[in-house]
Amino acid sequence: IHPECDGAALGQASLRDFRRIIDVISSISDGVVLNIGSAVILPEVFLKALSAVRNLGCRADNFTSVCFDMIRHYRPQQNVVSRPTKGSGHGYYIIGHHEIMIPLLYRSLLQEK
Repeated sequence: IHPECDGAALGQASLRDFRRIIDVISSISDGVVLNIGSAVILPEVFLKALSAVRNLGCRADNFTSVCFDMIRHYRPQQNVVSRPTKGSGHGYYIIGHHEIMIPLLYRSLLQEK
């Protein structure tokens, strides 16, 4: 922590970011969420934001979640792929080098048009 860090401003920015994520997730139904290479922070924040959205009564189901990573990790498997899509939706864990897998995803999406 830098001695000139303003804790109040940092907290305010974190809350603003979390509210933005909640806003996006509130319209996730029938959509897709991608986690690319985050093994800890994004899976935790995603699951908490999704829980908040559902607790507020928003329909947040029937979506597809995909985790891209170099190796399988517990948190993304549980918090992005398994728990959020349980009961409705689909979750996938794709293991490989990002510089190969993301362009392959892009090309496959272009071919579906």
